[in-house]
Amino acid sequence: MTDRTHQAADEAAGGGGSTTGDGIRTFPFPAELSVGGVGIQVGPMGTGHTWHADAPLHRVHRIDFHVVMLFTDGPVRHMIDFAEYEAGAGDLLWIRPGQVHRFSRTSEYRGTVLTMQPGFLPRATVEATGLYRYDLPPLLRPDPAQLAALEAALGQLRREYEDTATLPLSLHTAVLRHALTAFLLRLAHLAASSAEAARQRSDTTFTLFRDAVEQGFAANHSVSAYADALGYSRRTLVRAVRAATGETPKGFIDKRVVLEAKRLLAHTELPIGRVGAAVGFPDAANFSKFFHLHTGVTPAAFRAELR
Repeated sequence: MTDRTHQAADEAAGGGGSTTGDGIRTFPFPAELSVGGVGIQVGPMGTGHTWHADAPLHRVHRIDFHVVMLFTDGPVRHMIDFAEYEAGAGDLLWIRPGQVHRFSRTSEYRGTVLTMQPGFLPRATVEATGLYRYDLPPLLRPDPAQLAALEAALGQLRREYEDTATLPLSLHTAVLRHALTAFLLRLAHLAASSAEAARQRSDTTFTLFRDAVEQGFAANHSVSAYADALGYSRRTLVRAVRAATGETPKGFIDKRVVLEAKRLLAHTELPIGRVGAAVGFPDAANFSKFFHLHTGVTPAAFRAELR
């Protein structure tokens, strides 16, 4: 964080901050600490600053302004909305108003940080830049060309922010809004394209999982086994399946098993024990319990309803 941002956080914790019903401290944007009193702050991140004893930033807290951190070193571990993110050199973290986050005690924050007060930009710009797109990922990893453009735009914004001598305040503020808009448009494009790429990766992961379940559900009901076979972590698989279906991987597997059991009960004369074995339950009693849990009826009752 910058000296000014740390100072702002300290001021907020000491007086301007508030505590929500969930007990999490909220930091407001202290415009009085900005150069010229404008609604943004831009400067270097660093270490060696003193946290406010009453509300140190390594505790969970909420902000009512935007924070964008562009890192020149790493790794940095940072919690946003109770998810841990690890950023490296060239990565960005975008924290939006209302989100809770926590700074790492052990990470060194190096790079440039931008903070922005809600209301500093006009509504049309807010909508164009997706400032309140909470569905977009907070961790952004630009490619070299994107990073160079973002660094140039942020550098220009910082120079305009620090130059209070060549323009009257009204024009200085107008120039800042234009420079900030240019940076945020690039940032928003990166966030949207990153979200689309993540969705495509998720779609691919789910497709592979779905195909694997279709081939193996009769013998394999284990989420971990599918994850291992596909080369994904269990967490990655959970995210992909939930994004595609709204279900957990286990729920997806069980649903496919139940469907096959229903088909066999309805269209074959196989004994119920054989139906259970065909969908991965050698023990007929376990199959009946599983089927009843997911359908509300026993296999025998289900078959009887169709006859």
